Amino acid sequence: MKACADCAPCLLKRVLFQSRLIGDANEFRTMQSAMRVYAENYREDACSAEVATKVHAAAYESMGSEDPYLGLKMDADRVAAEFVADAEAFIDASDDRFAAAVRVCIVGNIMDFGSGVAIDDPAEFRRVFSGLLAEGVGSDETAGLRELVDASETVLYAFDNCGEVLFDKLLIRELRSMGKRVVCVVRGKPILNDVAFDDAVRAGIDKETDRIVTTGAFAVGFPRRTCDPGLGEELRRAGVMIAKGMANYESLSEMDLGIPVAFLLRAKCVPVARSLGVPVGTNVVRVKRN
Repeated sequence: MKACADCAPCLLKRVLFQSRLIGDANEFRTMQSAMRVYAENYREDACSAEVATKVHAAAYESMGSEDPYLGLKMDADRVAAEFVADAEAFIDASDDRFAAAVRVCIVGNIMDFGSGVAIDDPAEFRRVFSGLLAEGVGSDETAGLRELVDASETVLYAFDNCGEVLFDKLLIRELRSMGKRVVCVVRGKPILNDVAFDDAVRAGIDKETDRIVTTGAFAVGFPRRTCDPGLGEELRRAGVMIAKGMANYESLSEMDLGIPVAFLLRAKCVPVARSLGVPVGTNVVRVKRN
C-alpha cells in the first residue's frame, strides 16, 4: 500500500506513544529523529510499511530500547486469555467452524496499541470484545480462502499483534484438524507490539504449529527482501499464506510472494480502508491471488 498524507500524524503519534511508554527522557530528540527520517523517505510512491520501518528504526535507536512494548505485549496476552473460552464456545456453537474461527481471529486485530485507530490499553479489549464478535465480517472472501486451504498441504500463517495471537491459535487448530501442515511467520526482531519469536513461544505457538520461521528483519510487516532461509524454503512449499493485520497488508499488497495471500484484518484507518474499498472499522477477509 502506498503512503498517503494520513500516515504522517498516525506514525508520529505512535513514535511519541512508545517513547512515553518506556519513560524516554529524550522524547523530544526521539521525535526529531523520527521526523527527520520521515521527511527523507516520505514520497507518494513509497510503501507505507517501508517508511514506517525506517522511522521506527530511528526511534528505537534514539530511545535505546530493543523492545519498548514488551510489558504491553505481555499484558495483552493476559487480557486476551480471559476471552479464549468465550471464543472457543463461539466456534463450538457454529455450524461452520472454519468461518467462525476466521471471525474470532479478526476480532483480536483491534489490539493495535499506540496507533490512535484502535485501542491503547489491553484492558479496553474487555469493553469491545462481544460487540466486535457480533459485527461479523463485512467484506468476506472466506469461501475463497477455504478453497485455497483445501488445495494446500502447507499453510503459512503470518502473525500480527500479541494478544491477538491467542485467537490466531484457534484458527490454527482448525487448519491442523483439516490435515494441514501449518508454519507460522513472526517478525525477525521485536517491533511495535507485533509477535516476534520469543513472544510466539511465550504464547505457546511452538506447541501448536509445525514450524516457526521469521521475516528475518526489523520490519513493519514484511521486508522486501528476507534474510531468513527458512521463510524462503516454506514459501516454496506453501499453497497459501494467511496474513493477519494492517501491517502485513500494507507491505504484502506491494509484493508478489509467488503464492496467494489471504488478508485477515480490521480496517482501522482511512488509508487502509480506502485501499480495500471498505468503510473504516470493517472486518475483512480479502484474497490476493498472485
